[in-house]
Amino acid sequence: MLVLLPPSEGKASSGRGAPLKVESLSLPGLTAAREAVLSELAELCAGDEDKAREVLGLSEGLRGEVGKNAELRTAGARPAGEIYTGVLYDSLGLASLDTAAKRRAARSLLVFSGLWGAVRVTDRIPSYRCSMGVKLPGLGALGAHWRTPMAAVLPEVAGRGLVLDLRSAAYAAAWKPKGEVAGRTASVRVLHAPTRKVVSHFNKATKGRIVRSLLTSGAEPKGPAELVEALGDLGYVVEAQAPAKAGQSWSLDVLVDEIH
Repeated sequence: MLVLLPPSEGKASSGRGAPLKVESLSLPGLTAAREAVLSELAELCAGDEDKAREVLGLSEGLRGEVGKNAELRTAGARPAGEIYTGVLYDSLGLASLDTAAKRRAARSLLVFSGLWGAVRVTDRIPSYRCSMGVKLPGLGALGAHWRTPMAAVLPEVAGRGLVLDLRSAAYAAAWKPKGEVAGRTASVRVLHAPTRKVVSHFNKATKGRIVRSLLTSGAEPKGPAELVEALGDLGYVVEAQAPAKAGQSWSLDVLVDEIH
């Protein structure tokens, strides 16, 4: 099972660890594309601070994020699972998983990123600020920048099993499963059952709980149909829509009564 996650806007501090080694990150086929973004982002943020804030879409109160990006190559690095914070990651609670669940997380979770493309939770990265919606002056829109290298790398990473897609729209644009990979991909929405509306906070929180439930239970569904069954066994109410034709993904709605 491969689980595709969005990053978090907020991130923990880099800490005092050894600095980033781009070549040591998982998915080495993305190294050249990572270096291109890293170099331009660091150069941009080491220059005109106001221009960098404008490009990154940062408010005055987030001015410090520019300085953080300028020091990406020398800042301490920590496992990505410790860097990403926020509602989804709080609910997922990687640090409190037992040993077996942590092993499953290490091999199955993939976090998408405007800067790194995608990383595993064990990859050591510095704290940064660069969303997939950013358009860098040289490279252009990051979503478009990542499509070609992602298309070359991700199908192999997906292997032959289930792909559980929990990404937001901006990050889903960087790689869209195609062909037979799409047929074993399930995209998930979380809906407030009485209103059938997506509410951001509990959407993220529930997605975090879903991933934690799968990791702690040891469930290893082989495809979308098996995922629906596994989630039902774990107490979730799921409505599934199988693809209408080959090359399309499954759509799963997880219904939640309470917003929390």
